Amino acid sequence: MSHQRPPERLSATDRPRRPHRRRWGRWAAGTLSFSVLATSCGGWAVLNGVGSSLDRVDAIGGGSDRPADDGAQTFLVVGTDDREGIPESTLKDVLHAGGESCHCTDTMMIVQLSADRGRATVVSVPRDSYVDIPAHQDPATGKQVAAGKGKINAAYGMGGAPLTVRTVEQNTGLRIDHYVEVNFLGFVSTVDALGGVEVCTPKPLKDDYSGLDLPAGTTRLDGAGALRYVRARHVDGSSDLGRMHRQQKFLAQLLHQASSGGTLLNPARLGGVMDTVLRSVKVDKGLGNAELLQFASSLKDLSASNADFATVPLSTVDHQVPGWGSTVLWDEKGAQALFEAVLAGRPLTGAAAAAPGSPAPGAVPAGAAPAAGTIPPGEVRVQVLNGAGVQGLGFRVDAELRKAGFATTGTPANAPGGGAAARTVIRYDPRWDESLKTLAAALPEAEQVAVAGLGPTFQVVAGSEYRGPADGAATAAPAPAAAPAAAAPAAARSEPAAVAGAESGSAFACGAS
Repeated sequence: MSHQRPPERLSATDRPRRPHRRRWGRWAAGTLSFSVLATSCGGWAVLNGVGSSLDRVDAIGGGSDRPADDGAQTFLVVGTDDREGIPESTLKDVLHAGGESCHCTDTMMIVQLSADRGRATVVSVPRDSYVDIPAHQDPATGKQVAAGKGKINAAYGMGGAPLTVRTVEQNTGLRIDHYVEVNFLGFVSTVDALGGVEVCTPKPLKDDYSGLDLPAGTTRLDGAGALRYVRARHVDGSSDLGRMHRQQKFLAQLLHQASSGGTLLNPARLGGVMDTVLRSVKVDKGLGNAELLQFASSLKDLSASNADFATVPLSTVDHQVPGWGSTVLWDEKGAQALFEAVLAGRPLTGAAAAAPGSPAPGAVPAGAAPAAGTIPPGEVRVQVLNGAGVQGLGFRVDAELRKAGFATTGTPANAPGGGAAARTVIRYDPRWDESLKTLAAALPEAEQVAVAGLGPTFQVVAGSEYRGPADGAATAAPAPAAAPAAAAPAAARSEPAAVAGAESGSAFACGAS
């Protein structure tokens, strides 16, 4: 890996104060950087020249048991803990990579381009997911290993890229067409070449481990600052799940910035960073120069508004398994609904949300307030915050609201400032007051606090007196027979509902309502 070069702009004052062994977001952001940079005309020539020197791996196997070809183009993007050829000083002082290499995947994302290449879907897969691992040959001994269960990130060490792909296919039912393995060395210089990336947060974010110290509002981060943002996992109690959500926000904002012009229109800035990024990835053997250029062409019209982001929903976040330690279990019904939507090519945020000019789920059109109780729970998006300081309360509330039908994010966090609140609070944007009725019916004892500009995602700040959703109260009541105008058209009623926890990239973009 002698062609890899570490970023040079990280000064001593810019470096995170403490090293940490997990580095999820750097690979993921580098991958999307590669994608959006490749869409520009200036990048095409560089891509064509560097394509022949890309490292390629035999990742996609054959076999009759593979999922059928659905016409979409689906990429498995992984970030590995590969340190070969990187000097120790670089690992310690520049990359802040403490500990030993785990020879596993630190980040895993399924990125799908729809059959018409008009939409993109990004699904984050938690690295500690406890899943079925297919039978395989041990690469070290050559012996056959029977099928079993284990963490999804361990498949890489057990059988390399081929077993990683097979494991993802078997557990999701999605056919993986291409494999991209990303190294993190080009991340900082990529963000700097773009002129930085704006991120926004409604509350300050501070993590002493990564060095992140971000004020509330919108901030333009350079490469070093972006590195802190995407690797922070001690911001709140959501740990790695919260970090995945922030990574998705970062990718959406990067896509938004790229599609709206900016530095991608300056060819002088592209050459060096394209070389750095492309030389830090490995791809499957089927992804040749022609396929890379076709992929780049298909991305050029994408924007944050037609990209959906989701994380595999979980039922348990600390499932102890002998020999594996703490693992996470998927919510079987929620995961099935997610992957069925991806397989069918449906927008994860619902068909109505995908239509140009259509309001966000639960929005009340001007001058046309729907009848009380007509917004179904599945169209009410909820972020749970633990306001009581009770360990595990956030995940319990998230699971109970999801079971009641609400579209929870699946990534609960601690409320700002910690504390020991007694009463549960529903924070809502006044523009979504009709959706509020559905949520308030489920949590009748919760205090309601209007927050202008909060957007379509409600916040439930759980207090120590939280009692759970009222039985049956969250179900949207049918419109009265005497008011047929309030009933939804038949076509609208047949449209598929949004996948719980899915969000559009436009909702992530800074300045979005």
